[in-house]
Amino acid sequence: MNNVTPVIQQERANILDVLRGIALLGICLANYPAFALYVFQTPETKAAMPSATIDSALEYFHYAFIDGKFYSLFSLLFGIGFSIILNKQTEKRNAPLIIFYWRILLLLFFGLAHALLLWEGDILVLYALLGMLLPFFRNLSDKSLITISVLLVLSPLVFDVVKVLTNDRWNLANIFRPLAFSTAEKSGITETNFTNWLVVNKSYSDVMEWNKSGFFFRWDWLVGTNRLPKVFAMFLLGLYVGRKMIYAKLEENRVLLKKIRNRSLLLGLPATIVHAYLQKDTYYLPNAKGLLDTLFYALSVIPLSLFYTTFICLLFIKPGWPNKLLIFAPVGRMALTNYIMQTVFGLFIFYGVGLGLGATIGLVYAMSIALAVYILQLIYSNWWFKYFEFGPLEWIWRQLTYGKTLPIRKTAVPA
Repeated sequence: MNNVTPVIQQERANILDVLRGIALLGICLANYPAFALYVFQTPETKAAMPSATIDSALEYFHYAFIDGKFYSLFSLLFGIGFSIILNKQTEKRNAPLIIFYWRILLLLFFGLAHALLLWEGDILVLYALLGMLLPFFRNLSDKSLITISVLLVLSPLVFDVVKVLTNDRWNLANIFRPLAFSTAEKSGITETNFTNWLVVNKSYSDVMEWNKSGFFFRWDWLVGTNRLPKVFAMFLLGLYVGRKMIYAKLEENRVLLKKIRNRSLLLGLPATIVHAYLQKDTYYLPNAKGLLDTLFYALSVIPLSLFYTTFICLLFIKPGWPNKLLIFAPVGRMALTNYIMQTVFGLFIFYGVGLGLGATIGLVYAMSIALAVYILQLIYSNWWFKYFEFGPLEWIWRQLTYGKTLPIRKTAVPA
């Protein structure tokens, strides 16, 4: 690995950092209702909140335009990153794969630490485990990558039909569910106290205790809602985009980007409106009517995510817009650090170990706090890269990846 060097800033595609930065905004908005424990509250509790009216409208907006869309963008960028590692010229032919797998193992370590020590809602473990499969697809044709991606996006329909036909007996999530409930019971977390358990229990050890069962509940949800094939579909699509270097040739691909933008909006917008509406019904799998949610989720999340992506890319090549959008690039350059920092801020603001605002505020306040946290990240990320080459966790990750000591400070800092 010593003959391989990390990607330096001059080699980076600014649009990828911009997209990562904007994706982190959406992820923050998506996650903070969970940090605020709003999603755990009963309908009666939500209705009794002073902000209930605006919360109801905002909840619909959240499902329609935020939920799942920005994690999908993040997944796409992960696939592009893998393709960049493969394309990077090295002296040893197998070096890119060695670097990739070592980098993935380190990401798995970061993810497990994040999930068990901080927040059970981690996505890094899933990315690392699925990412290990990517090399097996690297030699497929472009057509095969796109075809498999489409099939994976639609595959939840097959899985959920099986759940309906077997009355949920054939459900891989059933592996995690008993472990989740038994672990929660040992920790004293029950159906009657889980809505505010993290607020009334105020020590850090309580957070880790929650995460023991939370880890299994998280995987019960990820598997049960078919997130794995959807994420891997975006990995493969990102592999295709990276192979074609579309991100580095936006002007040349303007016609293609416009076509994707228009078609994804045409499909995704009406589908996501229906999907958001279905979140208010009471039909859940294995009830056959729950398949409507599966269908419209598949038709809405990926297309709308692609609409966001292509819209931003087309905006980036318009005169005057690059400089405006580049404000998001520093946030994206330290995406790992900022993702973990969103958790740290969330724990401090909402849990009993910090300010303890969780379970007491409505959705409008949770999302307002998320926006404030992101603005803070915009400020300190732009400041950070005036003086440093890498984000703190990125610096550690790169040094461990390449087995080299890398200077973190810029050689020449501004006055």
